[in-house]
Amino acid sequence: MSKTPSRPSPWTYISTLYFAQGVPNTIVTAVAPILYKRLAISNEQITFWISFLRLPWVLKMFWAPLIDTNSTKRTWILITQFAMFACLALAALSLQLPNFFPISLFIFAVAAFVSATCDIATDGFYMLALDSQQQAFFVGFRSLFFRIAILFGSGFLLYLAGTLEKSLNNNIQGAWTITLGFTAILFILISIYHRFILPKPPSDIPNKSETNDAVPFWLAIKSFFQKEKIGAILAFILLYRLGEAMFVTLAPIFLVDTIQAGGLGLSTDTVGIVNGTFGVISLILGGILGGILVSDFGLKKCLLPMALAMNLPNLFYVYMAYIKPTLALVYLLVSLEQFGYGLGFTGFTVYLLYICQGEYKTSHYAIATGFMALGLLLPGAVSGAIQKQLGYPLFFIFGLLLTIPGMISIFFIPLQDNVK
Repeated sequence: MSKTPSRPSPWTYISTLYFAQGVPNTIVTAVAPILYKRLAISNEQITFWISFLRLPWVLKMFWAPLIDTNSTKRTWILITQFAMFACLALAALSLQLPNFFPISLFIFAVAAFVSATCDIATDGFYMLALDSQQQAFFVGFRSLFFRIAILFGSGFLLYLAGTLEKSLNNNIQGAWTITLGFTAILFILISIYHRFILPKPPSDIPNKSETNDAVPFWLAIKSFFQKEKIGAILAFILLYRLGEAMFVTLAPIFLVDTIQAGGLGLSTDTVGIVNGTFGVISLILGGILGGILVSDFGLKKCLLPMALAMNLPNLFYVYMAYIKPTLALVYLLVSLEQFGYGLGFTGFTVYLLYICQGEYKTSHYAIATGFMALGLLLPGAVSGAIQKQLGYPLFFIFGLLLTIPGMISIFFIPLQDNVK
């Protein structure tokens, strides 16, 4: 009798899948603002265009059914990861051109589309390659390695770019070309690794209807909007991160902006240490604690306290904008803010997984995360203009007030006591 070949353990690929999912997102949304700020692009332009680079993560709900109904999730992952290598390589080269800003923006837009498509396939593959018990067990690890990707992007890459800026006599474009080129090489290596290591789950086939035809796109989308209390669910998804939408792009810019402009005047490599090491380590610890709390007490009891933990530490940015604290205190305050964010975002993620169970879970999760991205895109697009009018201190106060609607929406969403 022939032996059935053993399938690779999830330990061999969950880490790299979610690291590869997180790096492009971090580069587009967190690293690019610092890159453009170092290349003398204005805050208004940075926040406006970076916010619209989030658009593919908003619209991915509309092509998620394509991923569900055409080819395998595994194939989509391999294709998109190779495409990401090409995008990062082209972005690196584009920085050497005189008109680098529009060209690199276009490349980053393509990279965002590719990344959003890879997200759909990766999340779908996760639900197909792992049984329900494994999914529950590895949810913390997938979040962990997504956050390690944030550490890599907003920490190591910024530190690398800042160090290269100094060693290349302030050749900022050259430093960032090397940094993005290095990341491109990393992606081709990840793509090759996944080509050999990813399993081929029997259930990883195009989703077909009873008539063996591809499921119509509208059916997967329609079923999402037929969920109980869908209005309250959408309000929660859109509003929960409303305050964060004001902070997400401008908080890192605030750290590198000049003292004269109201910022803290930190160097690129210092921001890499502040945000990407102390900050992300705190984010990871907050996420781990959040998972433990939800597991022990249930999401219904934890969601509001987690939202408070996520939003109240934004007061630290108000304090830093007024006081201009020492670097050691900046490390501490950013770390505490990121720890609270890790707690709050864990609760939010668990709720999205809760509402996306059942048929078409890949499409439903893409729709839910698409609305999440929309909640960041629109406020983020105008955040730079608002900051210019108000200045950093009042702008951060305004952002803090915008956290209130999201916390109120928690009282209206459907949620059972035993959700974990």
